[in-house]
Amino acid sequence: MQPKIVLIGAGSTVFAKNLLGDILSYPELAQSQIVLFDIDPLRLKTSEVVAHKVAQSLGVKANISATTDPERALEGASYAISMIQVGGYKPSTVIDFEIPKKYGLRQTIGDTLGIGGIMRALRTVPVLLEYTRIMERVCPDVLHLNYVNPMAINCMALSKASKIKVVGLCHSVPNTASEIASDLGVPADEVQYLVAGINHMAFYLKLEQHHKDGRIEDLYPKVREFVNRGQFTRRVPADMPWGLTDAVRYEVFKHFGYSVTESSEHFSEYVPWFIKSHRPDLLEQFQIPLDEYIRRCELQLEHWNELRQRLENPDEQLQVKRSTEYGSLIIHSVETGQPRVIYGNVSNNGLIDNLPAGCCVEVPCLVDKNGVQPTKIGAIPMQLAALMRTNVGVQELTAEAVLTGNLEHVYHAAMLDPHTAAELDLRQIRNLVDELLTAHRDYLPPALQLEGKSFNPS
Repeated sequence: MQPKIVLIGAGSTVFAKNLLGDILSYPELAQSQIVLFDIDPLRLKTSEVVAHKVAQSLGVKANISATTDPERALEGASYAISMIQVGGYKPSTVIDFEIPKKYGLRQTIGDTLGIGGIMRALRTVPVLLEYTRIMERVCPDVLHLNYVNPMAINCMALSKASKIKVVGLCHSVPNTASEIASDLGVPADEVQYLVAGINHMAFYLKLEQHHKDGRIEDLYPKVREFVNRGQFTRRVPADMPWGLTDAVRYEVFKHFGYSVTESSEHFSEYVPWFIKSHRPDLLEQFQIPLDEYIRRCELQLEHWNELRQRLENPDEQLQVKRSTEYGSLIIHSVETGQPRVIYGNVSNNGLIDNLPAGCCVEVPCLVDKNGVQPTKIGAIPMQLAALMRTNVGVQELTAEAVLTGNLEHVYHAAMLDPHTAAELDLRQIRNLVDELLTAHRDYLPPALQLEGKSFNPS
């Protein structure tokens, strides 16, 4: 029997296209039942057209359907893949950036931690929980693959509130390994590693080159040489005309002794050291791209209509190539039994000894017919665990605020966020949170809404 694979938020057309290309490229999955679900019928229609073009390009006759009814979509599902963005770029992401700016609080991406990550979680976790409740009724054995940020907060909340199996997926581990290989002039397919930590703040505990002649070489001495030269590569991703560097990532390596998995523009806003309103020299020294996510979104919106017409054009052939995403690998391994190791975000049930129980950790996971099986790591270096705990506390408080309706924990999370606390005092933070909660009111559960609250930015 072929599996039923549901894409929740399939209106994210380009990401859906990449995942479907990965899934349908496997002969064993080519006849899967693919269901596209989204609340936006126009974007859903585009994704349905694209899905059929992906199947046509691969030469497979996939069973593809689309619906705006989540219960119908999920009924009997084997796998549910979440890729939603609650509140969209406008109004919600713009609010997350523009209101903090009034207080002198600047961000780069704003989707994982910081005030932007907290607010994104408050409007996202309740929606993911709604879909999880549907899963409990109509597909209790489903494997939920979550791609939605803030990854750690979302997965932590879902694991605490439901027995539905969930694993959070992110491409930062393999992508960063490839970038480090490029920096060192090492073939990417010879790089092997062991990574552990939390999403966007995991570290390469081992980083090795497995030479084709059988030699195994520790790559960290080469990383140190590269960092000491200070000639960091400026990467220009295909979807943006500007470049990004890894100066922050390598600066952290100098002081903590291990390479982090996340990009510099992301990592700079998880810590108190790089983005400071009174230190513009740091922004220049480490080439930190403030409002980076805003620029990316604006660029994508600018070209969306042109891209949609191209994707929907029946005369234009779609180019389908395999991505670095883990989703299709997991589904293929569970269905066929072919063992693989992926990096997943799962509940810390005895996996990393010196991180809190029940928090969300990113560790290697074996996948086969038995599902996703996380690897016990034990204790990680003390300084890395301490750094991660500054983020885990914010994640725990935010998840608890949503699950219990304890509004005060939203303020606590913001007050303890490393970057926010480095810029604002307690009263400023409370006023900022008041203003953000008011602005996001339409996307928040009743317990987290403010009624008639005044705020006084200072």
